[in-house]
Amino acid sequence: MRKVLVICGPTASGKTALAVECAKRFQSAVISADSQLVYRGLDIGTAKPGAEEMGGVKHYLMDVVEPKDEFSVSDYRRLAKPIIDGLLDEGKVPVICGGTGFYIKSLLFDFSYGDVPKDENLRARYEKLRDEKGSDFLYSLLQEVDPESAEKLHPNDTKRIIRALEIYDLSGKKKSEIQDGTTKMYDYTAVAINYPRDLLYARINKRVDDMIIGGLVGEVKALMRKGYADCLSMKAIGYKEVVEGLASGQDIATMRDAIATNTRRFAKRQITYFKKLPGLIWLEPREASAAKVEELFNE
Repeated sequence: MRKVLVICGPTASGKTALAVECAKRFQSAVISADSQLVYRGLDIGTAKPGAEEMGGVKHYLMDVVEPKDEFSVSDYRRLAKPIIDGLLDEGKVPVICGGTGFYIKSLLFDFSYGDVPKDENLRARYEKLRDEKGSDFLYSLLQEVDPESAEKLHPNDTKRIIRALEIYDLSGKKKSEIQDGTTKMYDYTAVAINYPRDLLYARINKRVDDMIIGGLVGEVKALMRKGYADCLSMKAIGYKEVVEGLASGQDIATMRDAIATNTRRFAKRQITYFKKLPGLIWLEPREASAAKVEELFNE
Protein backbone atom coordinates (compact mmCIF):
# COMPACT_ATOMS: atom_id res chain seq x y z
CA MET A 1 0.00 0.00 0.00
CA ARG A 2 1.33 3.43 -0.93
CA LYS A 3 2.22 5.70 1.96
CA VAL A 4 1.52 9.34 2.87
CA LEU A 5 2.68 11.63 5.66
CA VAL A 6 0.17 13.48 7.83
CA ILE A 7 1.05 16.50 9.96
CA CYS A 8 -2.03 17.33 12.04
CA GLY A 9 -3.11 18.62 15.44
CA PRO A 10 -4.61 21.72 17.00
CA THR A 11 -4.39 25.25 15.69
CA ALA A 12 -1.20 27.22 16.41
CA SER A 13 0.83 24.08 17.15
CA GLY A 14 3.40 24.62 14.40
CA LYS A 15 1.99 22.25 11.77
CA THR A 16 2.79 24.39 8.74
CA ALA A 17 6.46 24.93 9.60
CA LEU A 18 7.00 21.23 10.24
CA ALA A 19 5.13 20.26 7.07
CA VAL A 20 7.26 22.62 4.96
CA GLU A 21 10.43 21.22 6.53
CA CYS A 22 9.27 17.67 5.80
CA ALA A 23 8.20 18.47 2.23
CA LYS A 24 11.64 19.90 1.55
CA ARG A 25 13.30 16.83 3.03
CA PHE A 26 11.15 14.49 0.94
CA GLN A 27 11.35 16.80 -2.12
CA SER A 28 7.58 16.79 -2.32
CA ALA A 29 4.59 19.09 -1.75
CA VAL A 30 2.03 19.97 0.92
CA ILE A 31 -1.68 19.23 0.58
CA SER A 32 -3.58 21.55 2.91
CA ALA A 33 -6.27 19.93 5.03
CA ASP A 34 -7.90 23.04 6.42
CA SER A 35 -11.56 23.83 5.77
CA GLN A 36 -10.98 27.60 5.76
CA LEU A 37 -7.79 27.86 3.73
CA VAL A 38 -9.79 26.79 0.68
CA TYR A 39 -11.41 30.25 0.53
CA ARG A 40 -9.87 33.11 -1.42
CA GLY A 41 -9.63 36.34 0.50
CA LEU A 42 -9.85 34.74 3.94
CA ASP A 43 -6.18 35.18 4.72
CA ILE A 44 -5.47 36.93 8.01
CA GLY A 45 -8.16 35.25 10.08
CA THR A 46 -7.15 31.79 8.84
CA ALA A 47 -3.43 32.36 9.39
CA LYS A 48 -2.98 31.39 5.74
CA PRO A 49 0.73 30.89 5.09
CA GLY A 50 2.39 33.45 2.85
CA ALA A 51 5.18 32.90 0.37
CA GLU A 52 7.91 33.19 2.99
CA GLU A 53 6.27 30.68 5.32
CA MET A 54 5.70 28.25 2.45
CA GLY A 55 9.44 28.33 1.78
CA GLY A 56 9.18 27.63 -1.92
CA VAL A 57 7.22 24.42 -1.33
CA LYS A 58 4.15 23.84 -3.49
CA HIS A 59 0.95 23.99 -1.41
CA TYR A 60 -2.27 22.53 -2.80
CA LEU A 61 -5.92 23.23 -1.91
CA MET A 62 -5.55 26.79 -0.73
CA ASP A 63 -7.54 29.57 -2.43
CA VAL A 64 -9.64 27.20 -4.54
CA VAL A 65 -13.14 28.68 -4.02
CA GLU A 66 -14.77 32.06 -3.39
CA PRO A 67 -16.17 32.94 0.07
CA LYS A 68 -19.72 32.66 -1.27
CA ASP A 69 -19.20 29.08 -2.46
CA GLU A 70 -20.21 26.01 -0.53
CA PHE A 71 -17.39 23.51 -0.04
CA SER A 72 -17.94 20.14 1.61
CA VAL A 73 -15.63 17.35 2.69
CA SER A 74 -16.70 15.43 -0.42
CA ASP A 75 -15.52 18.38 -2.56
CA TYR A 76 -12.25 18.34 -0.67
CA ARG A 77 -11.72 14.64 -1.14
CA ARG A 78 -12.59 14.88 -4.84
CA LEU A 79 -9.87 17.49 -5.35
CA ALA A 80 -7.26 16.12 -2.97
CA LYS A 81 -7.16 12.46 -3.94
CA PRO A 82 -5.90 12.98 -7.53
CA ILE A 83 -3.16 15.25 -6.17
CA ILE A 84 -2.05 12.62 -3.66
CA ASP A 85 -2.15 9.85 -6.27
CA GLY A 86 -0.20 11.99 -8.72
CA LEU A 87 2.57 12.64 -6.20
CA LEU A 88 2.71 8.96 -5.31
CA ASP A 89 2.93 8.06 -9.00
CA GLU A 90 5.98 10.35 -9.19
CA GLY A 91 7.59 8.49 -6.30
CA LYS A 92 7.06 11.39 -3.89
CA VAL A 93 5.68 11.43 -0.36
CA PRO A 94 2.51 13.56 -0.14
CA VAL A 95 2.57 15.72 3.01
CA ILE A 96 -0.99 16.27 4.20
CA CYS A 97 -1.09 19.13 6.68
CA GLY A 98 -4.00 20.64 8.59
CA GLY A 99 -6.30 20.75 11.55
CA THR A 100 -9.59 19.75 9.93
CA GLY A 101 -9.87 16.21 11.16
CA PHE A 102 -12.70 15.05 8.93
CA TYR A 103 -10.80 16.25 5.84
CA ILE A 104 -7.82 14.14 6.87
CA LYS A 105 -9.86 11.06 7.73
CA SER A 106 -11.75 11.35 4.44
CA LEU A 107 -8.42 10.86 2.65
CA LEU A 108 -7.03 8.08 4.82
CA PHE A 109 -10.13 5.90 5.03
CA ASP A 110 -12.92 4.69 2.79
CA PHE A 111 -15.80 5.42 5.12
CA SER A 112 -18.95 3.45 5.59
CA TYR A 113 -21.98 4.82 7.42
CA GLY A 114 -20.77 4.83 11.01
CA ASP A 115 -17.55 6.62 10.13
CA VAL A 116 -18.78 9.09 7.55
CA PRO A 117 -17.39 12.33 8.98
CA LYS A 118 -19.54 15.28 9.90
CA ASP A 119 -19.56 18.30 7.62
CA GLU A 120 -20.71 21.41 9.46
CA ASN A 121 -21.10 23.44 6.27
CA LEU A 122 -23.33 20.80 4.74
CA ARG A 123 -25.38 20.50 7.92
CA ALA A 124 -25.80 24.25 8.09
CA ARG A 125 -27.10 24.24 4.52
CA TYR A 126 -29.72 21.62 5.34
CA GLU A 127 -30.67 23.42 8.55
CA LYS A 128 -31.17 26.57 6.53
CA LEU A 129 -33.41 24.67 4.10
CA ARG A 130 -35.38 23.32 7.06
CA ASP A 131 -35.83 26.81 8.47
CA GLU A 132 -36.86 28.26 5.10
CA LYS A 133 -38.97 25.45 3.65
CA GLY A 134 -39.92 23.26 6.60
CA SER A 135 -39.21 19.75 7.81
CA ASP A 136 -41.52 18.19 5.20
CA PHE A 137 -39.31 19.56 2.44
CA LEU A 138 -36.21 18.00 4.00
CA TYR A 139 -38.08 14.74 4.38
CA SER A 140 -39.03 14.80 0.70
CA LEU A 141 -35.35 15.20 -0.23
CA LEU A 142 -34.51 12.08 1.74
CA GLN A 143 -37.42 10.20 0.17
CA GLU A 144 -35.91 10.91 -3.24
CA VAL A 145 -32.40 9.64 -2.49
CA ASP A 146 -33.00 7.04 0.23
CA PRO A 147 -36.66 6.03 0.56
CA GLU A 148 -35.76 3.06 2.79
CA SER A 149 -34.25 5.33 5.45
CA ALA A 150 -37.05 7.87 5.06
CA GLU A 151 -39.63 5.17 5.75
CA LYS A 152 -38.05 4.54 9.17
CA LEU A 153 -38.05 8.22 10.21
CA HIS A 154 -40.74 10.68 11.22
CA PRO A 155 -40.86 13.79 9.02
CA ASN A 156 -40.20 15.93 12.10
CA ASP A 157 -37.05 14.00 13.08
CA THR A 158 -34.91 16.51 11.24
CA LYS A 159 -31.69 15.67 13.09
CA ARG A 160 -31.66 12.09 11.74
CA ILE A 161 -32.99 13.21 8.36
CA ILE A 162 -30.10 15.67 8.00
CA ARG A 163 -27.61 12.99 9.05
CA ALA A 164 -28.99 10.57 6.43
CA LEU A 165 -28.75 13.27 3.75
CA GLU A 166 -25.23 14.12 4.91
CA ILE A 167 -24.17 10.46 4.62
CA TYR A 168 -25.55 10.28 1.09
CA ASP A 169 -23.86 13.53 0.02
CA LEU A 170 -20.47 12.66 1.53
CA SER A 171 -20.23 8.96 0.67
CA GLY A 172 -22.52 8.64 -2.33
CA LYS A 173 -24.15 5.73 -0.55
CA LYS A 174 -27.53 5.33 1.10
CA LYS A 175 -27.56 5.09 4.87
CA SER A 176 -29.84 2.08 4.51
CA GLU A 177 -27.31 0.19 2.40
CA ILE A 178 -24.00 0.57 4.21
CA GLN A 179 -22.54 -0.88 7.37
CA ASP A 180 -20.16 0.38 10.02
CA GLY A 181 -16.42 0.00 9.56
CA THR A 182 -13.49 1.57 7.73
CA THR A 183 -11.04 0.52 5.07
CA LYS A 184 -7.64 2.21 4.96
CA MET A 185 -6.96 3.81 1.57
CA TYR A 186 -3.30 4.64 2.15
CA ASP A 187 -0.65 3.51 4.55
CA TYR A 188 0.36 6.55 6.57
CA THR A 189 2.53 8.00 9.28
CA ALA A 190 0.69 10.70 11.23
CA VAL A 191 2.33 13.07 13.70
CA ALA A 192 1.18 15.99 15.83
CA ILE A 193 3.10 18.40 18.05
CA ASN A 194 2.17 17.97 21.70
CA TYR A 195 2.45 21.39 23.29
CA PRO A 196 1.51 21.59 26.98
CA ARG A 197 -1.92 23.15 27.19
CA ASP A 198 -0.74 26.43 28.76
CA LEU A 199 1.92 26.93 26.09
CA LEU A 200 -0.51 26.08 23.31
CA TYR A 201 -3.00 28.61 24.66
CA ALA A 202 -0.24 31.23 24.86
CA ARG A 203 0.60 30.56 21.21
CA ILE A 204 -3.07 30.91 20.31
CA ASN A 205 -3.36 34.21 22.17
CA LYS A 206 -0.28 35.55 20.37
CA ARG A 207 -1.61 34.42 17.01
CA VAL A 208 -4.88 36.24 17.61
CA ASP A 209 -3.00 39.38 18.65
CA ASP A 210 -0.95 39.12 15.45
CA MET A 211 -4.15 38.77 13.40
CA ILE A 212 -5.61 41.92 14.93
CA ILE A 213 -2.38 43.85 14.40
CA GLY A 214 -2.14 42.43 10.87
CA GLY A 215 -5.49 43.89 9.85
CA LEU A 216 -8.14 41.25 10.51
CA VAL A 217 -10.89 43.80 11.12
CA GLY A 218 -10.11 45.51 7.84
CA GLU A 219 -10.11 42.18 6.04
CA VAL A 220 -13.56 41.36 7.43
CA LYS A 221 -14.91 44.79 6.50
CA ALA A 222 -13.68 44.30 2.94
CA LEU A 223 -15.37 40.90 2.74
CA MET A 224 -18.58 42.37 4.12
CA ARG A 225 -18.53 45.11 1.49
CA LYS A 226 -18.46 42.37 -1.14
CA GLY A 227 -21.63 40.88 0.33
CA TYR A 228 -20.08 37.89 2.08
CA ALA A 229 -21.21 38.64 5.64
CA ASP A 230 -23.87 35.93 5.70
CA CYS A 231 -21.87 33.26 3.86
CA LEU A 232 -21.00 30.02 5.63
CA SER A 233 -17.30 30.76 5.17
CA MET A 234 -17.73 33.80 7.44
CA LYS A 235 -19.03 31.65 10.30
CA ALA A 236 -15.47 30.51 11.00
CA ILE A 237 -13.74 31.55 14.20
CA GLY A 238 -12.02 34.87 13.69
CA TYR A 239 -14.61 36.08 11.20
CA LYS A 240 -17.91 35.55 12.95
CA GLU A 241 -16.69 37.39 16.06
CA VAL A 242 -15.67 40.42 14.02
CA VAL A 243 -18.90 40.41 11.98
CA GLU A 244 -20.94 40.23 15.18
CA GLY A 245 -18.71 42.74 16.95
CA LEU A 246 -19.02 45.29 14.17
CA ALA A 247 -22.79 44.84 14.13
CA SER A 248 -23.09 45.44 17.87
CA GLY A 249 -20.50 48.20 18.13
CA GLN A 250 -17.92 46.26 20.14
CA ASP A 251 -14.38 47.56 20.48
CA ILE A 252 -11.47 45.63 19.00
CA ALA A 253 -10.27 44.36 22.39
CA THR A 254 -13.63 42.67 23.00
CA MET A 255 -13.56 41.06 19.57
CA ARG A 256 -9.99 39.90 20.13
CA ASP A 257 -10.86 38.30 23.46
CA ALA A 258 -13.85 36.49 21.91
CA ILE A 259 -11.69 35.12 19.08
CA ALA A 260 -9.01 33.94 21.50
CA THR A 261 -11.55 32.25 23.78
CA ASN A 262 -13.31 30.48 20.91
CA THR A 263 -10.01 29.43 19.35
CA ARG A 264 -8.81 27.89 22.61
CA ARG A 265 -12.06 25.95 22.87
CA PHE A 266 -11.71 24.83 19.27
CA ALA A 267 -8.13 23.66 19.88
CA LYS A 268 -9.36 21.55 22.78
CA ARG A 269 -11.93 19.90 20.50
CA GLN A 270 -9.27 19.30 17.85
CA ILE A 271 -7.04 17.53 20.37
CA THR A 272 -9.93 15.30 21.43
CA TYR A 273 -10.70 14.49 17.80
CA PHE A 274 -7.13 13.69 16.78
CA LYS A 275 -6.57 11.44 19.78
CA LYS A 276 -8.96 9.05 18.03
CA LEU A 277 -6.86 8.91 14.84
CA PRO A 278 -5.34 5.41 14.74
CA GLY A 279 -1.57 5.39 15.08
CA LEU A 280 -1.13 9.15 15.60
CA ILE A 281 2.30 9.92 17.10
CA TRP A 282 2.46 12.93 19.42
CA LEU A 283 5.88 14.59 19.35
CA GLU A 284 7.22 16.92 22.01
CA PRO A 285 8.06 20.33 20.53
CA ARG A 286 11.80 19.80 21.01
CA GLU A 287 11.75 16.63 18.88
CA ALA A 288 9.38 17.86 16.16
CA SER A 289 11.83 17.99 13.24
CA ALA A 290 11.87 16.70 9.69
CA ALA A 291 14.69 14.34 10.62
CA LYS A 292 12.61 12.77 13.39
CA VAL A 293 9.55 12.53 11.17
CA GLU A 294 11.58 10.88 8.40
CA GLU A 295 12.85 8.36 10.92
CA LEU A 296 9.30 7.55 12.00
CA PHE A 297 8.09 7.42 8.40
CA ASN A 298 10.72 4.87 7.44
CA GLU A 299 10.16 2.56 10.39
